[in-house]
Amino acid sequence: MSDPPILDAWLDLRRLRYFAVLAEELHFTRAAARLRVAQPALSQQIRALERQLNVPLVHRTSRGCTLTEVGARVAEEATRLLAEVDAGAVRIRDLVRGRGGRLRLAYTRSARGGRVDALVARFRAAHPDVEVVPETAWTAPNVAGLLAGRLDAAFVRPPVDEPALACRTVDTEELLLALPAGHPLAAGRRRISRAEVVDLPAVMWPRENGPGMFDRTIAQVWPHGGFRLVRQEPDDEQLLRAVAQGDVVAAVPAGRARALRLRGVRLRRFTAPVPTVDVALAWPRDSTNPALRRLLALLD
Repeated sequence: MSDPPILDAWLDLRRLRYFAVLAEELHFTRAAARLRVAQPALSQQIRALERQLNVPLVHRTSRGCTLTEVGARVAEEATRLLAEVDAGAVRIRDLVRGRGGRLRLAYTRSARGGRVDALVARFRAAHPDVEVVPETAWTAPNVAGLLAGRLDAAFVRPPVDEPALACRTVDTEELLLALPAGHPLAAGRRRISRAEVVDLPAVMWPRENGPGMFDRTIAQVWPHGGFRLVRQEPDDEQLLRAVAQGDVVAAVPAGRARALRLRGVRLRRFTAPVPTVDVALAWPRDSTNPALRRLLALLD
């Protein structure tokens, strides 16, 4: 007796499903009714399955049928296989609809809270089956991760000059001037003019972390020159710690500055026009990730 072709036998899921139902009912008429097919058609499909496997699966009687020893074991395997197939079909459908799946998402270090966190919270609530894989970095490494295909979406500080990426602004926040508590400009002042910060020793993070935000900050706070960089620190928290030491000033996003609230630092607003920076969501234009599409739908 030669072995039947495995692919032909086991990938005919319709016949396996017919046989699994028959194995439960042990009656062709009841099984046919449950499957919503004609009884002769069901009988024909069971015989075809037996020919494929080259072994009898049922003993037919006037009152119904019984399973052969092999038929009982085939029924167990068929039931298990069909359950896995059905579960897989549900997962595939959910992936296509943006349910389930995975979203590799990066935050930018200078923008947490506010509309950024609110957007992610809404996404998690609307799509609890999606696995969100978060990380945090500066804009430049986030952009690199998107271009390399390592990230599906990332929050960045625009402008981002990458044709392969799309960007949508999520929030805009004011830039504040961080001053040492004992600085003359911190005493009794609510707003500071651009002219008053010219040539003041300043601290900033490295431009390569986020070139677009760096340049936009300098252009708005020191529009006529006079940006005197005397110190660099890796992030906003370290910028503010440097300010607290009493040697330098810094222009920082309001959300981050107010969230950190370091002792020895005073925050002051600028006179009009108020300088601002944006935070945007960026993603590859050619992405086909359904979970990403669901996230983008929330932006609308």
